Amino acid sequence: MRMKARFIKIQDAGQLASFGRAGIVAPIESDQLLRESPDAHWVLADANACILARCSLWWKKTPPYPVDNLGLIGHYAATDADSGRQLLCHACVQLASKGCTMAVGPMDGNTWRNYRFITDRGTEPPFFLEIDHPDDWPNHFTSEGFTALANYTSALNSDLVRPDPRIPAFEAGIARMSIRIRHARAEEMENEMCRMFEVSLRSFQDNFLYTPLEEGEFLAQYRKVLPCVRPELVLLAERADDLVGFSFAVPDLIQAKRGAPVDRIVLKTLAVVPECGSMGLGTLLMARSHLSAHELGYKACVHAFMHEANRSRGMSSRTAYTIRRYTLFSKPLVT
Repeated sequence: MRMKARFIKIQDAGQLASFGRAGIVAPIESDQLLRESPDAHWVLADANACILARCSLWWKKTPPYPVDNLGLIGHYAATDADSGRQLLCHACVQLASKGCTMAVGPMDGNTWRNYRFITDRGTEPPFFLEIDHPDDWPNHFTSEGFTALANYTSALNSDLVRPDPRIPAFEAGIARMSIRIRHARAEEMENEMCRMFEVSLRSFQDNFLYTPLEEGEFLAQYRKVLPCVRPELVLLAERADDLVGFSFAVPDLIQAKRGAPVDRIVLKTLAVVPECGSMGLGTLLMARSHLSAHELGYKACVHAFMHEANRSRGMSSRTAYTIRRYTLFSKPLVT
């Protein structure tokens, strides 16, 4: 028989050292807690100070949303369904007490960080930069009354030289606009990332649940993967001295951990400034990414984490097929 568990609000990162690390759920890393600064972090712990479930809550700086005031649930982990449901019920009560009218999760504070659950794995193995979790975690949310708020997909192009008859016309139009596409320069990657940050802010500003990000956090995220970057897989579209679009891809290094050859890339980010969004520049960047990968000896490309209604998904569907589905959940709150 399980001994009675209790909810504990973490007041400072130093408290995390008091919890055991046995089982599925370890305490969140203290540096992540400090860096991503939730408005509250809760754990459900047993009498032996082992964490049964944990989550963070955000309600002060959440994305704007029609009618509702959003509260976010992230940093989620649970040992079992009962512990997860208890924690989610507690989290919803806490968010409602702060004036939130809808809970959204899983989301670690904003869409620039980790969010959504895998809800259809398909048959392809995990790819580099994809966050995994136990298969029952989405059920913890749905059994507590959460329903799908948004759906996302990842797709795989296994024919990198598949022709697209639209490309010559797009190339001609881009040339008339005096836009040129080049590879990133390894020796200038820090400066290249700063320019990519500015394009990202403009490109993604109309995305679902968008909130702006500080440059420092953006750069920190990209610096983590820089050791894995091949400059030939980072493409920059420039008009005079201005960056107007980019694609950022990395080798799928998780293949090597499975003992397989690294023969595919992951297209992590594709961004184009709004004034160039209707001229085919995004499609051209995607096609050039495929070509660069092919020339380097890769055989496939993952188009990662696309919202079901985003333009990028429409571009991807011409050359790639869906391999994974993800869901972001929500629940109305009674305040």
